[in-house]
Amino acid sequence: MSVNRVPSGIDGLDEIIGGGFPRGSLIVLAGNPGTGKTIFSASFLYRGIVDYGEKGVYVSFAENSETFFSNMRAFGFNFEKLERAGKFRFLDLITAREEAAPAIIETILREVSEVGARRLVIDSFSALAQMFKEKHEVRIILHTILSRVTRFLDCTTLLIVENPYGEDRIGFGIEEFVADGIILLKRSRLADRLLRELEIFKMRGTPVQETLTVFTLKDGFKVFPPFKPKPIKKPSRFQPRPDTEERFSTGSLDLDEMLGGGYPRGSSVLIEIDEYISALQCHLIVAPTDSNFLAHGRGVIAIPSRGVDHNLVKRWFEDVGLTREEINRLLRICVKEYAGFKPEPYTLMLKGENILDDYARYMETEQELMKLTGQPVLNIIGADTLIDIYGVKETISFLRDRATRIRETKGLGIFIFKPGYPRLAKILGALADVHLKVTREHGAALVYGVKPGTNLYVLEMDVSRGYAMPKLTPII
Repeated sequence: MSVNRVPSGIDGLDEIIGGGFPRGSLIVLAGNPGTGKTIFSASFLYRGIVDYGEKGVYVSFAENSETFFSNMRAFGFNFEKLERAGKFRFLDLITAREEAAPAIIETILREVSEVGARRLVIDSFSALAQMFKEKHEVRIILHTILSRVTRFLDCTTLLIVENPYGEDRIGFGIEEFVADGIILLKRSRLADRLLRELEIFKMRGTPVQETLTVFTLKDGFKVFPPFKPKPIKKPSRFQPRPDTEERFSTGSLDLDEMLGGGYPRGSSVLIEIDEYISALQCHLIVAPTDSNFLAHGRGVIAIPSRGVDHNLVKRWFEDVGLTREEINRLLRICVKEYAGFKPEPYTLMLKGENILDDYARYMETEQELMKLTGQPVLNIIGADTLIDIYGVKETISFLRDRATRIRETKGLGIFIFKPGYPRLAKILGALADVHLKVTREHGAALVYGVKPGTNLYVLEMDVSRGYAMPKLTPII
């Protein structure tokens, strides 16, 4: 912990703001009702006490201690235990009146001093400020808190400000000039789904590259910095997940749970990829399923999307511990023939001249894999590659026939679609039994189900098992 920084206690936030809040600073936390201000501030206090030994005081003008303690237990915060240990103090000022305002300030200062608090939350400053008739009196209070609490007592302070619905201004328009930092919490919509956004308007002494980030209230307050790949330190073999009679596992526990157990047998899955989604992010959604098929001894036929060649696909499977023998026996990667190319056992050569001829070879290979394994096959098809080779009309015919064939054989098809052909996207969306979309917002990769409909999920990379897997956290 830097001597000049106070860890925020918010998962993911310190990475964005340079290690935490400036020590002894005054931070305004603003937002409409229901945006997560109380959970944020409670995390700031609780983690400060438990993880960093910094005592805290919570001043409430909104709820009594019983309600606060009860609500916080739902998030795993046992403030009652901390209060009994003398590390935390809850100050209930619900019944405070205007004439008592000066005494209220003195009470807050006394509590901070007696406890030896290094962290203070005032919930809310909006309620405190309403006790004063004149705007200049509010400014005096702010300067008092700033100088006597944050500076003299070296106590980092969060001022919660309630923003009325429909208004963009922060509080009384004064706080932003006095505060060292300003954080605004917002609820918005993306694809008609709840999106939570945290915006950093100001943070003294801190260059902030990403001023807007995504957060969730799932299991507490969590902020998502921009997506970053993670190195795999100790590679290990992919551990398959079991299927059910009705569904194939996606190979990922998180994705299975998002989809209610996996992909239905005999279904066609459309994975729609937005423009700024990387090959790695797309890979995290698709790779667990094909790895699961191969690890269960089933066949996989792949027509990779543009920018992904057969060597890269093979290396992905080698990275999850599949042997060369397994790859050669069970995997077929379609490659358009060109002069000088040396076929491998796992490559399926397509001439790219007549789609009927190439499709006949594709069907023949599928039959061979089904006969070899006695099990259905997974089809992974990059629609953009088919369009480049055969055109839009032929691609639609190819995928429609594939969907019918997949349903008949009780196999599985994953069609990967990238931007550029909106009409085709609608056709494939209607064709698919499952439709997922991968997009990006404020640097975070987001996944959601169009069919079946789901919440927004933040996609991260999990390497804890020794191979890359998707980590999906719902935005709630």
